[in-house]
Amino acid sequence: MTNLHRLIVLLLVMTAPVCAAPPGLIDNAASSLIESAPINAPPIEAAEVRVLLAPELETTRASAMAGQIAAVNVGLGDAFAAGKTLLRFDCDEQQARLEMANAELSSARELLESKRRLLELKQAGKVEVAIAGSAVDKAQAQIKLLRVQLDYCSVKAPFAGRVVRLAVKAHQGVTAAQPLLEIVSAGALKLRLNVPARWVNWLQVGTAFHVTIDETGKTYQAKVSARNARIDAVSQTIEIEAVMVDHAPELLPGMSGTAHFTPPT
Repeated sequence: MTNLHRLIVLLLVMTAPVCAAPPGLIDNAASSLIESAPINAPPIEAAEVRVLLAPELETTRASAMAGQIAAVNVGLGDAFAAGKTLLRFDCDEQQARLEMANAELSSARELLESKRRLLELKQAGKVEVAIAGSAVDKAQAQIKLLRVQLDYCSVKAPFAGRVVRLAVKAHQGVTAAQPLLEIVSAGALKLRLNVPARWVNWLQVGTAFHVTIDETGKTYQAKVSARNARIDAVSQTIEIEAVMVDHAPELLPGMSGTAHFTPPT
């Protein structure tokens, strides 16, 4: 007897007078119908996950030296080109030290030339010439060190982007390793999301999907650009990155939304 037949019998018995129903007929029909129904059917897995927009590059520029800031050339949210000087330190002291080292180098070179001439006249030994040569090398190394320190006086942008946080002001004293400002790169944003680990069977680099951003209320096309090589053992998820298919200048880092996937049937 099929499920449909059992259901018809059950309905007929339940609508008939009680006296007409053979003993146990209702219970037997109901039990047969329940036993024939599928059990442990797999639930339909949701194909929507939360997503966060992030810049391609982001960094915090910290001070490489202790000193006083002479000028801050950018403001919060300002755009800048790669190589632009974002802020400058007051480095008059370092500049004076460099000039002093240049003078010492000139003096050491003159002494070396003098010792070489005396050596030709046999009025100086090779050891004296070697010592004078070492003094020249030392002065050159000192100049190189001071030039490196002078490079710390200008904090330049490593890439084109925007300022998202300013931690210092002009004429403020700072210590070495103190954060100065945070910057993010310009251009296309990345999408970061964690999807169920079971999706690795079909979710590959290049898989297309669409994402709805909360702040704009719009839906955009995206595709997977990278997938983590490890599954999180606790949450049983895997981290992936994606990119927008089309340029969307209204989107900003930190926006969030919902990614909609279409798993294969």
